[in-house]
Amino acid sequence: MREHRSITGGMKQSVLAWRRLAGDPVLIVVILAILASLIIFILFPLARVLLTSLHDKAGNWSVEPYAGIFSSWFLRRAFFNSILMGFCTAVLGSLVGFLFAFTLTRTAAPFKKVLHLIAIVPIVSPPFIGAMAIIMLFGRNGLISSQLLGLRNIQIYGFRGLLFAQVITFFPVAYITLKGVLESISPTLEDAAMDLGGSRWKVFSRVTLPLTVPGIASAMLVLFIETLADFGNPLILAGSQFPVLSVQAYLQITGMYNLPRGAALAVILLVPAVSAFILQKYWVSRKQYVTITGKPTTSTTKLVSPTMQWILFALCILVSAAIVMIYATILWGAFARVWGSDNTFTMDHFRYVFGVGFGAVKDTLIIAGTSTPVAGVLGMVIAFLVIRRRFPGRRFMEFSSMLSFAVPGTVIGIGYILAFNQRPLILTGTFAILTLNFIFRYIPVGIQSGIAILRQVDPAIEEAAVDLGADSRASFRRITLPLMVPAFFSGLVFSFVRAMTAVSAAIFLVSARWNLMTVQIMAQVESGRLGAAAAFSVILVGIILIAMAMIRFILVTWFSRYHGKLLQV
Repeated sequence: MREHRSITGGMKQSVLAWRRLAGDPVLIVVILAILASLIIFILFPLARVLLTSLHDKAGNWSVEPYAGIFSSWFLRRAFFNSILMGFCTAVLGSLVGFLFAFTLTRTAAPFKKVLHLIAIVPIVSPPFIGAMAIIMLFGRNGLISSQLLGLRNIQIYGFRGLLFAQVITFFPVAYITLKGVLESISPTLEDAAMDLGGSRWKVFSRVTLPLTVPGIASAMLVLFIETLADFGNPLILAGSQFPVLSVQAYLQITGMYNLPRGAALAVILLVPAVSAFILQKYWVSRKQYVTITGKPTTSTTKLVSPTMQWILFALCILVSAAIVMIYATILWGAFARVWGSDNTFTMDHFRYVFGVGFGAVKDTLIIAGTSTPVAGVLGMVIAFLVIRRRFPGRRFMEFSSMLSFAVPGTVIGIGYILAFNQRPLILTGTFAILTLNFIFRYIPVGIQSGIAILRQVDPAIEEAAVDLGADSRASFRRITLPLMVPAFFSGLVFSFVRAMTAVSAAIFLVSARWNLMTVQIMAQVESGRLGAAAAFSVILVGIILIAMAMIRFILVTWFSRYHGKLLQV
């Protein structure tokens, strides 16, 4: 009886919610359009992957793809290797991220701005640049291994080389997360604990560390997901000695033409990634400790002794030196005639990029330039609907839109070629499939940023506009959106950077008509043309930095013109 009343009550609430929306038909159309888009471009491809994994090559229902995986020691090893690499990267990456975050927020170490800039450089570069630099430095003709140490048989492929590349690539994500957590903890708590007689170690272990545990757990889970989803570094460095699922799924489809088994590997890869995402979003994110009483600018930095401060600073310098070495190596490789044997200065690699490879540069700019504003606006609209409107399907909209963050790119790529290679949506090889993939894959950061901003804005401001006669569109455009400019900027930058540097999903979707710079870089590395790959990478990073500055300038100029003041973004 109670269950029946509960169901009836839920149905009545849904009916009432739709009646409240009936006064704004445009809002209803927007909600239905977004829900339909999320179903078609996020859930439908995943469903196609699952269904394909349950068929054999002849198209009959079968569990043979899974049986073949579990009976193969090589593929079983790929699964455990992926979990191992994800775990190790999560632990070491979060440790390095915490090192930087703690040093920059709790010590008086010098050059903090420089260290911060160096720490976030890997975010705005292709994820496999670290792998390229490792080959250039420690490969058979590497600068360090061959020319400095005279070692010709050094083995940089496999677990150690891949782990180093993954930590350098993904620790900035943990650093940004943990820096925000530490800045939100008032250091006066630590000062008070020390004034009461606590030693530095006791205060750190009993006050600071427990308050950062939720942030550390969140960072570790995010790094675990990112590592499982990564495709570029493993394709270059994993080799046959250390197979991982993302690469094996790609090889099953492109090399062995076994689509069902590739789909089955994608489903297996999806399980730990989505599990970690759900754990991070619905458990860890709720275990936050709020200690903010104002901006934490009054700390006397007594928590860290002078000796420990310099030790922490030295460790940060060591990591920073590795990052600088990686990017200096790429820059050098772009101008060296033949890396490792003839380091004569040349512009031949850049002539190649702007000649033979210019089509990929143009295509990448067109696709990223089209998908970025759409993803930015869509992210803000979804954040607005989730926070400011009550309607049936609101939780579904939030979860499904954020699900794309958890889904590895390999899975998305396989899903798109399965879902949109037949009627009624035949998009394979087109501009549309790449653009749609980037739009729906990279909206989560914009959504989360928008949600965070809206939770700080009093809804009474928007309600007052509605009371004065403004409809939902006018209220959102003229009041809410300007207040969301910082989040809008974050969403635009993230979407553009990811669209320019994506490879795991895009490598399945490119064609002779539409290619991407990242796929070109991968092709150059696989063919041994490291100079051309380095030149592509230098141009790619340069484009991203220029675009970020332009996005910021356009936003500031536009909003200052139409709202009478310079908005800080």
